Amino acid sequence: MSTETINALAKFIAEKILKQPNKVIAADEALISSGLIDSFSLMDLALFVEDTFGVRIEDTELNADTFDNLDQLAALISSRK
Repeated sequence: MSTETINALAKFIAEKILKQPNKVIAADEALISSGLIDSFSLMDLALFVEDTFGVRIEDTELNADTFDNLDQLAALISSRK
């Protein structure tokens, strides 16, 4: 996966969602299933992905199967470009 994509996602989550700019989020760290981000934050993340990477995220994809870690999310973004 693109390291740049993963880094951008991790930075957004740490700064804007968690409000912890120094938090390091591993590419395979569980986001949703661990409770790190909630359903409201998931919407913010989806909008960030759409705006930043120019890809469309379907409502049915807003779940732990697609968005549970940065690797999964980067793969989804890559497949849409």
